[in-house]
Amino acid sequence: MTTETFSEQRYEVKPIGRIERSAGHIRIEILPQYRPALQLLDRFTHLIVVWWADKHDNLKSRAALQCEPPYAPGRVHGVFATRAEYRPNPIAITTCRMLTIDEPAGIIQIANIDALDGTPVVDLKPYYPVCDRVQEARIPEWLSDWPEWMPEEGLGL
Repeated sequence: MTTETFSEQRYEVKPIGRIERSAGHIRIEILPQYRPALQLLDRFTHLIVVWWADKHDNLKSRAALQCEPPYAPGRVHGVFATRAEYRPNPIAITTCRMLTIDEPAGIIQIANIDALDGTPVVDLKPYYPVCDRVQEARIPEWLSDWPEWMPEEGLGL
């Protein structure tokens, strides 16, 4: 086994669109140059949205390596044991149910997402049950009162 040192490299991440919230509706607006990439996405019911937590893209949030999550008061966690948006790279993912998709206009209406209005979207991936779920997942006891399945509507951000 070899030990390698990692040098700090820079990567360019370009937004492909953004989250739009208005009048109780949530949609992803895809930039015109990326709209051809939506072809056949309408054949899926769900997608994984990769988004950039831009409100936490600052030195303080990127330096946070531990936090007290709102769902586990009094417990300090390493950020890699949470889905917190403050982390070395503020990358977040949410699996969303697609309601409608207008490919030419680049508009995907979704049921819900835990991202704010104007949040940059950096990628979309179709949800494949064979790849994106596991049969015998284990979670810590402080999450034991969470439902087995996340509601696809009504998070109300």
